[in-house]
Amino acid sequence: MSSTSEKKSEPAPAPEGRNRIDLTVIIPTAVIAVAVVLWGAIYTASFESAAGTAFSFVVDTVGWLFILATTAVVAYAIYLAFSRYGSIRLGADDEKPEYSTRSWVAMMFAAGMGIGLMFYGVSEPLTHFHTPPPGKEAQYDVAMASTAFHWTLHPWSLYAIVGLALGLAAYRFKRSHLISQAFVPLIGEQRAKSWMGKVLDVAAVLATIFGTAASLGIGAVQIRAGLNETGAIDGGGIALVVGVIVVLGTVFLISAASGVSKGIQLLSNINLILAGLLALFVVIFSGAVLFMLDLIPTTVGTYISDFFAMATRTAASENGEAAEWLSTWTVFYWAWWISWSPFVGMFLARISRGRTVRQFVVGIVLVPSTLSLVWFSIFGGFALYLEDIGRSVFGDGTLEPQLFNLLRELPLAPVVMVIAMALISIFFITSADSASIVMGGMAQYGAENPTRWVTMLMGTFTAAVAIIMLVAGDGGDNALESLQNMTIIAASPFVLVLLALCVSVQKSLKQEAAAMGLGRS
Repeated sequence: MSSTSEKKSEPAPAPEGRNRIDLTVIIPTAVIAVAVVLWGAIYTASFESAAGTAFSFVVDTVGWLFILATTAVVAYAIYLAFSRYGSIRLGADDEKPEYSTRSWVAMMFAAGMGIGLMFYGVSEPLTHFHTPPPGKEAQYDVAMASTAFHWTLHPWSLYAIVGLALGLAAYRFKRSHLISQAFVPLIGEQRAKSWMGKVLDVAAVLATIFGTAASLGIGAVQIRAGLNETGAIDGGGIALVVGVIVVLGTVFLISAASGVSKGIQLLSNINLILAGLLALFVVIFSGAVLFMLDLIPTTVGTYISDFFAMATRTAASENGEAAEWLSTWTVFYWAWWISWSPFVGMFLARISRGRTVRQFVVGIVLVPSTLSLVWFSIFGGFALYLEDIGRSVFGDGTLEPQLFNLLRELPLAPVVMVIAMALISIFFITSADSASIVMGGMAQYGAENPTRWVTMLMGTFTAAVAIIMLVAGDGGDNALESLQNMTIIAASPFVLVLLALCVSVQKSLKQEAAAMGLGRS
C-alpha cells in the first residue's frame, strides 16, 4: 500500500467547529426560508403572482438546461462505471464495506421507495395513457416507458454522482460531509472554506428544503384524498391539508428532538414490509399478473428505443406544443430529483463506505431503477389493465384519488386504503426527519449528529414552506401545480452546481488514479 493510502486509513481528526453552528450557512438559510414563508402567508396573491412569473421565466429560458444537464449526468455515471476509476474505494484502499450487500440493497430501496412512488405509481402511467406525451399516441408501452424515463436512470444517476462526490470527500479524503468540501479538487481548499463554499452549502440546504417540502405537500394532498375516499371525512380544503402537515410535522419534529434513531429505523422497516405486502396483495388479487409481466419487457424495449427522443425533448419539440407537458412532467421531475440530490446523495454516501466507485455507481443506478420499474409495472400495470377491460379508475383526471380508486377494485378495499395512508404517513415522517438531520448537519460544519434544535429548526422551515407552497395553490386543483412550480424555481440554481460537481469528481478521480498508478482506460 502506498504512503498516500496509509495516510487515508488514519482516523480523521474532527474539524474545528464541528459541533458549533455555522452562522454563515444557517443565517442566510433562515432569512430566505422565513422571507418565503412570511411573503406567502401575508401577501399570498403577490407571492403566487411572482412565483408564476419566475416559473415561466425558468421554463422558457433554462428548461433546456435541465434536459441537457440531467442526461449529461446519466452519461457520466455510465462512463464512471466502466472507467479505470472503478476500483477506487470510498475509503482506504483496504477498507471493507460497512454493510453487507443485502443490507445495502435494502437501504437503497428505502431511499428510493417513498411518497413519490405512492403518489405516482398509479397516476403517472394512467395519465400518460389518457394524455400521451407530445407527438405520441395513446399506447400502454408509451405510457409505461415515459414513466420509466422519469423514475429510473436519470434520478438515480443524479443521486449517484452527488453521493459519490460526498463519499469520496468524507471517506477517501477525510473531509467533512458538505457539498463545498466535494468541490475542493475544483476550487481549492481555501475557496471551499470561503464565501464561495458557503454559497454552495446554502444552495444545497435550500434545494433540500424545497424538494422535501414538495414531497410533504404531495403526501398531504394524497392523504386528504384517502380520507375522502374512505369516507372518514367529506370534502376538506386547504385547512385539512395544512392540518395533515401540522399533525405529521409535529410527529417528525418530536422524533428529531428525541434523537432516537432506532424509532425511525423501526418505522422504515415497517414501511418496507407494508410496501412489499401491498404490492404482493395487488399482484395476487388484481387478476392482472400476466398483463403486468408482459408490461416489463415491452416497457424496457420502448424505453431503450425512445430514450434519445425523450432525453432531448424540449419546449421547441412538436412545434412548441411540448412546453406545457414538460413543465408538468419531465422538467418538474428533474428539478425534484436535483433538489433531493444533496439529501439522498449524503444518505447513499454514508451507507456505501468501503465500496468501490464501480460497485457504488452500478448498484445505486441499477438496483433502485429495477425496483421502481417493478413497482410501476404492478400499480400502473393494474390501472392500465382496468382500462383494458373497461373499468377505468382515471376519474376526472385528478391525480390524488387515483391510487384509492384502484385499491377500491380489490378485496378488503377499506383496510387496504388505510394501509396505503399509513404508508404515506410514515414515509412523510421518516423522509422529513432524515432530511432535517442532513440539513442540520450541513448547518454545523458537516456534523453527522447535529444539535437537536438545529435539526428541529430545519424541519420547521421545511413544513412551513410546504404549507406556503400549498396555500399558493389554494390547496385544491392548483395545489400540485403550485408544488411543481416552486420546486422548479428552487432547484434551478443547483443545476449549475451539479454540472460543476461532475467536473470536480472527475478531477479528484484523475488525481487519485495517477497517485495509485492506475493506467489510462
